[in-house]
Amino acid sequence: MQTVRHKRNAYASACPTRLVLDRVADKWAVLILGLLGDGPVRFNQIRRQIEGISQKVLSQTLKSLERDGLVSRKAIPTVPVTVEYSITPLGKTLSATVDGLRVWAETHIDKVLKAQKQYDASLQRTAA
Repeated sequence: MQTVRHKRNAYASACPTRLVLDRVADKWAVLILGLLGDGPVRFNQIRRQIEGISQKVLSQTLKSLERDGLVSRKAIPTVPVTVEYSITPLGKTLSATVDGLRVWAETHIDKVLKAQKQYDASLQRTAA
C-alpha cells in the first residue's frame, strides 16, 4: 500500500506545519537543539550553559522537543536520578538548519542594533 503525501502549506491557518514553525521560532528550543548537537547533556548542565532560562521553561521546552521527536530523555538510576538529553536523528536535521539562525544573530547583531537605534532616532525626530 502506498502512502499519499499531502502537500503542506504553512501559509494556511490549519496547516500542521505551523506547529514545527512555532517550535523553531522559540529561542530556547533553538539554543537547546544547538547545545545538544555536541552530545548528551544533563538537565542542570543545560540550565547552566543557557543563561537566563528558568528551570520551569527548560523543563517545558525539553518536554515539547521530546514530544516532537527532536530530543530523547534518558533517566540514569543514581541517587538522585540523573537525567540526560540527547538530540535525535530527526532533531539533528532540524538543528543543522536552525543553528544557522544563531550564527546569523551572533554575526549580525551589531547591524541590527544600529538599525534599531537609527529607527528609534527617526521616530523621535518626527514626533518633535
